[in-house]
Amino acid sequence: MREDSQGCTFGVESQYVDLAVEVFSLLADATRVRIILALRDGELPVNRLAEIVGKSPTAVSQHLAKLRWGRIVKVRQEGTRMFYSLASEHARRLVADAVYQAEHSLDTEPAHHRAGIDGPR
Repeated sequence: MREDSQGCTFGVESQYVDLAVEVFSLLADATRVRIILALRDGELPVNRLAEIVGKSPTAVSQHLAKLRWGRIVKVRQEGTRMFYSLASEHARRLVADAVYQAEHSLDTEPAHHRAGIDGPR
């Protein structure tokens, strides 16, 4: 079993706490969360991401720049086109867990429990 898939072993004094807060601040935007959800299944170009999240390509590009800065997404260039993907599975899992938590806030038996899903894997 991969070490990072087990329970969190970081203590309160971990050097990563402040960086984790920065990750949360980067994800504290509905468009960025939607971008991450859209990228779950693979890479997409900016225009397609813009269609999926219902924002202009310019706005999506600005959000992607911030997500790239935070090393949450990565980019691959093919000719003049840029394709974005998640840098790791951690962002996907973090966002999925947040959505699952939101389901718990609204429903006593969330859909992910009815479907037999404990959380992202």
